[in-house]
Amino acid sequence: MKFTDGYWLVRKGYEIQNPAEIRDIVTDDASMTVYAATHRIEHKGDTLNGALLKATYSSPMPNVIRVRLNHHKGRVHHGPDFEIHTLPTEVDITVGEDAAVLKSGDLSVRVGRGKSWDVGFYVEDRKVTGSGHRGPGYIKDPQEQPYFREQLELGIGEYIYGLGERFTPFVKNGQVVDIWNEDGGTSSEQAYKNIPFYLSNKGYGVFVNHPEKVSYEIASENVSKVQFSVSGESLEYFIIGGVNPKEVLDNYTKLTGKPALPPAWTFGLWLTTSFTTDYDEATVNHFVDGMAERDLPFSVFHFDCFWMKEYQWCDFQWDQDMFPDPEGMLQRLKAKGLKICAWINPYIAEKSILFDEGMEHGYLVKTADGNVWQWDMWQAGMGLVDFTNPAAVAWYQEKLKVLLDQGVDCFKTDFGERIPTHVVYHDGSDPMKMHNYYTHLYNKAVFDVLEEKLGKNEAALFARSATAGGQQFPIHWGGDCSSTYESMAESLRGGLSLGLSGFGFWSHDISGFELTAAPDVYKRWVQFGLLSSHSRLHGNESYRVPWLFDEESVDVVRSFTKLKCSLMPYLYSSAVESSVKGLPMMRAMVLEFPQDPTCATLDLQYMLGDSILVAPIFNKEGDVQYYVPEGQWTNLLTNESVTGGRWVNEHHDFTTLPVLVKPNTLLAIGHEDSRPDYDYADQVALHLFALGEAQQARTVIVNTSGQEELTVTASRKGSIITVKAEGAVKPWSLVLRGIHEAVQVEDGSSRSGNQGVIITPASSGQQELIIHLG
Repeated sequence: MKFTDGYWLVRKGYEIQNPAEIRDIVTDDASMTVYAATHRIEHKGDTLNGALLKATYSSPMPNVIRVRLNHHKGRVHHGPDFEIHTLPTEVDITVGEDAAVLKSGDLSVRVGRGKSWDVGFYVEDRKVTGSGHRGPGYIKDPQEQPYFREQLELGIGEYIYGLGERFTPFVKNGQVVDIWNEDGGTSSEQAYKNIPFYLSNKGYGVFVNHPEKVSYEIASENVSKVQFSVSGESLEYFIIGGVNPKEVLDNYTKLTGKPALPPAWTFGLWLTTSFTTDYDEATVNHFVDGMAERDLPFSVFHFDCFWMKEYQWCDFQWDQDMFPDPEGMLQRLKAKGLKICAWINPYIAEKSILFDEGMEHGYLVKTADGNVWQWDMWQAGMGLVDFTNPAAVAWYQEKLKVLLDQGVDCFKTDFGERIPTHVVYHDGSDPMKMHNYYTHLYNKAVFDVLEEKLGKNEAALFARSATAGGQQFPIHWGGDCSSTYESMAESLRGGLSLGLSGFGFWSHDISGFELTAAPDVYKRWVQFGLLSSHSRLHGNESYRVPWLFDEESVDVVRSFTKLKCSLMPYLYSSAVESSVKGLPMMRAMVLEFPQDPTCATLDLQYMLGDSILVAPIFNKEGDVQYYVPEGQWTNLLTNESVTGGRWVNEHHDFTTLPVLVKPNTLLAIGHEDSRPDYDYADQVALHLFALGEAQQARTVIVNTSGQEELTVTASRKGSIITVKAEGAVKPWSLVLRGIHEAVQVEDGSSRSGNQGVIITPASSGQQELIIHLG
């Protein structure tokens, strides 16, 4: 939202008051409040008939500083509010003649006491951003509606990322972004998951603590500033520090919540009925059996909307015409080793048997005159479950428990974006704030009942909408994309942006939701999809089983599904790291290589975990250009060595793509390629890639509960490589990737293999190997 007309002028009808002169600084043990007049004070009379703006600085946890800008504080506060986690924090406050400083960990704020507003934020002694002359502003629009804005400095060469799952350019500089959830697909500036948090490549983040609409002008209204504004008398934000972008995300997710660890089975391939297709149990069995007959492993079968009868979403009852024996059907599917997902949304259609019950008990959102809010968009006469009402939450959850008892394992929590603002909530919540926050209560209610029924680390959603804190309820997917290469690329941009907004696990509709992809698009998207944290075949009007595209599609799905299953020892350890540190499994290159300037803007490739670079191919011809950071990398699929520090041009058929392993990597590859959940430490093959002189590689292998079972390190000194294993040592082997010359092994044997020398310890529980290179 813009308030100025160019650099000097204020827009017609607007009034802006900025802090101009500090009049007082008040401190206590934990905070520092600065009082500033909005004009210069020359004599006592100037203190009359004018505003006094307040800026309060405090710290909820080390390396995080809270800033609250305030005009009038007498307004009644209405929620909802983001849940902010706190940790014990030692705050150091000093007030001197030149400046007042509040320090938390390595992060500090310095408020200058000169003739103009001068606030700087520092990580150690390095200034990362600041708020200067005419930065903060209390504003009245032509209708006397108040706003508060802040403008933070944007340095030369500084890039801004995040703000949720945005499909616009990956680097947000130059963009106008409104934090307002909308159902707009992947091809517009609208977003399903709007997160008022951005990350800078200078090594800090900013979280605006407002669930309602936050309007950003990122190097747009003022090209050297990031501006954000909200309606009202106050504005609160957090500056989040860290030694690198990873630590910033760790601190941000300490503040707003860590991602839960999804069950291991969710990392397998998901297959769905698609949306508006015709299907019954026979159709489902045809697809399930067809996958098995073609040796196509998959883990989850998803029933989309029409498992319920038309016009009745949601009543949580199976359409008896299509599924006369739902319990029996689900048990038959589960006997084939499948998990079951069912589509739901938070709306109750008027034709649903639940509508009258919800209306009678006050479980549906109301209008100001006491009526149930209804409209005909999506479902005829639908109402909206009021998740601010604890009784309504329990009512909704009881309906889901019936499905869980029938055999459903997880829910696709669709929608939650088109939330009305002229309504009344049970707990008096502000409907403007609830527009974005509604999805949080919706997804939390579903996630909580899954945890209650299935246990911790067994709950999983497939959610479309989110706000800050929503990362606690994975998994999220990218919404309605089209069946084109362009939409494949925009989906990746959205996923990378969401990952830099604190979300750990993300998926997308492989080959696109709208229309039907050409076979080449399908195969390229399958490669990308099965090298994503979560992988789902789903569409709108047509099915997505591979044999409907061409026979080669069957081979591609088989190859990359098996590859992903075999990579689960590595992937699930990465998932645990995501849940502990708040890092995305699919990482923008800038997150892993913040010191490499070329990585700052890359959005057509990514790191899967910390060791595997993936560059999807976005054209029929199979041509790809991608950037490789410094070092000697190895293509996991072809075993070819790629020298880094440069751009690479390659051509690939549909069996390969750039999947490069970082040098000095010990990559754990499992013995199982037909399912994602198995004993990862048993018979694990440890592939050692380009271990340099005096370097060490380390890998941690967890079990399907996320607990560490085995830690292996490999170190090199001259021609000697020493490998040590600690923990629950089971049969394992070592592969020296790219080394084909004979080696000598102490307490083990070696043999040649296609990918390199394979070394087997002399005993199954052996904890050390010493290898002498030729």
